This record gives sequence, structure tokens and C-alpha cells, in this order.
Amino acid sequence: MNFENIKFEVTDGIARLTLNRPDKLNSFTGAMHAELRAALDHVQNDKAIRVLVLTGAGRAFCAGQDLADPDMQMIDGKMPDIGNVVEKNYKQLVLRLQNLRVPTIAAVNGIAAGAGASVALACDLVIATQSASFLQAFSKIGLIPDTGGTWFLPQRVGMARAMGLALLAEKLPAEKAAAWGLIWECVEDGEFAARIDALAKQLSTAPTKALVRTRQAMHAAPGHTLEQQLSFEGGMMRELGWSPDYAEGVKAFMEKRAPNFTGE
Repeated sequence: MNFENIKFEVTDGIARLTLNRPDKLNSFTGAMHAELRAALDHVQNDKAIRVLVLTGAGRAFCAGQDLADPDMQMIDGKMPDIGNVVEKNYKQLVLRLQNLRVPTIAAVNGIAAGAGASVALACDLVIATQSASFLQAFSKIGLIPDTGGTWFLPQRVGMARAMGLALLAEKLPAEKAAAWGLIWECVEDGEFAARIDALAKQLSTAPTKALVRTRQAMHAAPGHTLEQQLSFEGGMMRELGWSPDYAEGVKAFMEKRAPNFTGE
């Protein structure tokens, strides 16, 4: 597939999707969203893919929405319908990432601001360079954290910190983000590429369906009572207990060797 706003490649079961507008800090446009949908459709349909790595080109991960994009311009003197942009583009992007059939890694290589920060948080694992930072800049232009920001932030760091990040619009350094539990790990810049490669390889050889069911179970938990969640877990365990990967995992354990999971 040929893209203008992203890069997309698949090697050894690892899909790498790079936001590729470095001169604009990889800010989102309608055209980029269309390409992202096409790339994620490919990931969803290609059974050989076992993990997705999402990152940005240049010195930023993503600066959020490009305010110069045609979708954000006035038409006949009327302000644009930003809610429609959220529904058409950002809602779809977050839901696609959350429902993807493979685990996802956000490799945050620089500033992740606004919708860019929320898209990173929509991934299963967020790894950032020590020089990276996260910014909820919406209050500076009279908006609220969108792209799931008001859902992800309180769950990850608690209401007090989420409110502070949203209302004050202060940069959160990656190291502090990791200490707060907003992201999984902060890595020194020089070790970042190797760490992402190692994690991607690890997940690409893991029992894919079990990882995705783990994501689904954890996301379902806040809406369940304990009894409901126990039943929910039981249904997933029943399904996974009949899977080839479970049989292979048990067999490998008994034979004291590394398992060869297929992801089925």
C-alpha cells in the first residue's frame, strides 16, 4: 500500500505504523485518518500479523489535530463542526485500536499532545523515550480532552491528577508519566529502538488471542460487579482452554521447552 501521511510495513509478524508528517509534528488530518483506517484494516485482516507498533517520524510522536486541516476551517463564515470530526475520525481510530485482533505498542518518541497523547493511551503498552512528554493542551483553546482522554486519564492516574493535567495543560515528562502509572515504561533515548524491537518480538511470538482477551477482560472490569467479572473471566477461560495455544503452552511446560505459539 502506498501512503503519503503514514509509513506502514510488516516484517516477521510485526506491523510498524509510523505517523509521517514530521514537519507538522505528525499532527492529524482527514487524509491521515483515512490512511490509518486502511492500514488498521490490513492489520485486522492479515492473520500473519501478531503485533502492531505505532510511532511517529522525526522528533514528535503526534501533536494532535492539525488546526490548518480543511475539516477545521470555517465554511461560509460558520465555525466547523468539531464534534463531527471527533465522531468521524478520532472515535473510529480509538475503537479500532481498542478492538484490534493483535496487541498494540505505542512507541512515543517525542511530544504526544492532545489527541496524540490519547491515541498513545489507546494502545496496550505505552513506551516512551526519556525526552518525550505528554500534554493535554485542550484547555488552551477552549476544548476538552477528546479521543478518549477523559476516559483514559482518570483510569490511569486518578481523578486529581487527571484534572490537573486537563485544566492546567502542563507538560508531563515521560519519566513522571511512568512513575504515575500513565504509561508502562520510560526508556533512555539511546536504548529506545532496541527496547521497542525486543518488546515487539516478544509479543509477536506470544499467544495472541490470550493477550487480546486479557485486554478485553480488563476493559470490561469497571462496568462489572466482581461476580459478573468472575463469570466473564470464566467464559474467556473456557474459550482459551480449547485453543491450540493453550495446548501448546501446557505441552511445552511439561517438556521444559519454549512454546511455539501460533496466535490462534
